[in-house]
Amino acid sequence: MPFKVAIVGRPNVGKSSLFNRIIGERLSITDDKAGVTRDRIYAQALWLTKKFSVIDTGGIDIGDAPFLTQIKEQAHVAMDEADVIIFVVDGKTGLVDSDRYIAKLLYKTEKPVILVVNKIDDLALVSNTYEFYSLGFDEPIAVSTNHGIGIGDLLDKVISYQTEDEVDYDLSTIKFSLIGRPNVGKSSLTNAILSQERVIVSEISGTTTDAIDTPFRRHKQDYVVIDTAGIKKRGKVYENTDKYSVLRALSALERSDVACLVLDGEEGIVEQDKNVAGYIVENHKACVIVVNKWDAVLKDDKTMKKFEEKIRDEFKFLDYAPIVFVSAKNKERIQTLFPSLELAYSNFIKQIPTSVMNDVLQDAVAMNPAPLFNKGRAKFNYMTQVAIKPPTFVCFVNNPDFVHFSYERYLHNQFRKSFDLEGTPIKLILRKKE
Repeated sequence: MPFKVAIVGRPNVGKSSLFNRIIGERLSITDDKAGVTRDRIYAQALWLTKKFSVIDTGGIDIGDAPFLTQIKEQAHVAMDEADVIIFVVDGKTGLVDSDRYIAKLLYKTEKPVILVVNKIDDLALVSNTYEFYSLGFDEPIAVSTNHGIGIGDLLDKVISYQTEDEVDYDLSTIKFSLIGRPNVGKSSLTNAILSQERVIVSEISGTTTDAIDTPFRRHKQDYVVIDTAGIKKRGKVYENTDKYSVLRALSALERSDVACLVLDGEEGIVEQDKNVAGYIVENHKACVIVVNKWDAVLKDDKTMKKFEEKIRDEFKFLDYAPIVFVSAKNKERIQTLFPSLELAYSNFIKQIPTSVMNDVLQDAVAMNPAPLFNKGRAKFNYMTQVAIKPPTFVCFVNNPDFVHFSYERYLHNQFRKSFDLEGTPIKLILRKKE
């Protein structure tokens, strides 16, 4: 299961600053395309080759709820979602009643809690950490999110709790998740996929609040469908937020290779569908767009074509994703999903010969030379593939600053067209030739 770390604490202690320090220079979506940008409450981090997920509970907004209710909500997010909890306090303000209240909530989690005293910006303030020993946790770690002091020690402590217990599937196994807003039929689709095949090998459960892996075999191909468990509610405090479902969906998404974006064919496309799609793009997953409840749509011979055009218009940033139409309720057209899954996955792990890549690069540059930009003209020397999942290419150039973003997009499109990469994103990294 993905290792998750939640950051909790009262307002204005520096939770978001710490979140940004931990995730560092994280690759994010920079396209100015509608539907991709959204509030970030979750991110990937890397420290000493160890990957983990970070939840910024400060980003969870429950509107006009009372102050203590908000703190309680944040603590419960940590209880339900995290393997380790970072409890942030303010070293300048000192210990206050709200800190003691949060500490009492965290005692109940029975999960590791790392106490972080922020705003210790110089050695003279280190003595400010001593009063926090009274909270009853292990030795506090003094940090300064402003200056980066103590962050390394904190991250060493975080990864010390990480264990290698994730199931390792063979590269030939296609791991796919069903992602979408509530009530689009994700669970019904999972059941339709599994009950139709009736070839379930085993079930590997994660935590009760997380995702469930169900391996199965179809036509000599091994699959793992990753579904999310039900959402637990603790009273009315959760009734106006779907952040929990988002966090669990992200957990499933992180562990899958292909994300099936499930849409409601009857209701049509809504803004939240584009927000969910943004997570798929940000996590660089292969994608298949699945239109469910197609049985409930009044159709003629042009209905499917019109819906496809609507999808392409609304999801321009997923223009590489194949589209399938199904009815989970009636178990109709379920079989049409599998060729698209196989296509998307085979391209997600595709490796392209270096000679072919460089022929395409030279042809693209010859057909449309790079324009002058930033007082220089880009000269492209060489290209190589450095990774799969997704296919990642490094292109060596005399100076990356000479490459306008529109020309980079042109190269991106030429590579996608030439290499036949339907279903998968690609990464293009420009690097200066030494």
